[in-house]
Amino acid sequence: MSDTRILDGKAVAAALRAEIAAKVQRFGAKAGRLPGLTVVLVGDDPASEVYVRNKGIQTREAGMVSHEIKLAGSTSQADLLAVVAKLNADPAVDGILVQMPLPAQIDTQAVIAAIDPAKDVDGLHPVNAGRLAQGIEALVPCTPLGCMILLEKAGVAVAGANALVIGRSILVGRPVASLLLAGNATVTVAHSKSRDLPALCAAADIVIAAVGRPEMVRGEWLQRGAAVIDVGINRVPKGDGKTKLVGDVHYPSAVEVAGVITPVPGGVGPMTIACLLQNTLTAACFRSGIDPASL
Repeated sequence: MSDTRILDGKAVAAALRAEIAAKVQRFGAKAGRLPGLTVVLVGDDPASEVYVRNKGIQTREAGMVSHEIKLAGSTSQADLLAVVAKLNADPAVDGILVQMPLPAQIDTQAVIAAIDPAKDVDGLHPVNAGRLAQGIEALVPCTPLGCMILLEKAGVAVAGANALVIGRSILVGRPVASLLLAGNATVTVAHSKSRDLPALCAAADIVIAAVGRPEMVRGEWLQRGAAVIDVGINRVPKGDGKTKLVGDVHYPSAVEVAGVITPVPGGVGPMTIACLLQNTLTAACFRSGIDPASL
């Protein structure tokens, strides 16, 4: 464990937010306005409410314009789509995020597809997903973007590396595989039908675990010195009637083998909102004809 570097997502996210805040001011000087993010929350899921509140706080701290629209859990799909259409047409809104999960009566894919791709700061619209898969500039899902930033900050060489992505969701697995390919890694995507996952892990220089199964990836599976990014957030019994958060990687055994590793909590999680802010600024730049690299 003494040779293992723990990737502090909180510190990396804080530095990224500070960098974004400075760029927001420079954007404002060029564009004559500030980037605007609107988050839509349907229902009263406690975890979603906390997450939306934190997004609002961090958006405002970055100097952006933040709005939240709260809709009843009984809201129809037609009414939610009408709200999305209004936000699409609002020139002051650069980013639209509809908080997931949505109530059962609403088709999540229909809502994602209704968002203007230029304002899709979650990076989930089929247009953005397709552009990413083709290696074309696009708005990228926040968590995969955070994974790549953590690898970069840790000095992990992606080009030429054997990278294993465990999980194939549209939220993390598929987009992070595309980002790794864009970085010239050799990428394997493992899933529930994959054979001999330990052998796949043993051959990987980079392991990104996003499968949603508590502590599934064991330290003895890993190649010594591998970079391990644990996207999982699972609540499990603690043994005293309480619960604790663990990742998809068995941290106590993995930390003895990995070269670098993210903890849970405090690893990938803090990066997600920071990358949402970055996407909002990027969207604002694109919509205003400003090169993000110029800020």
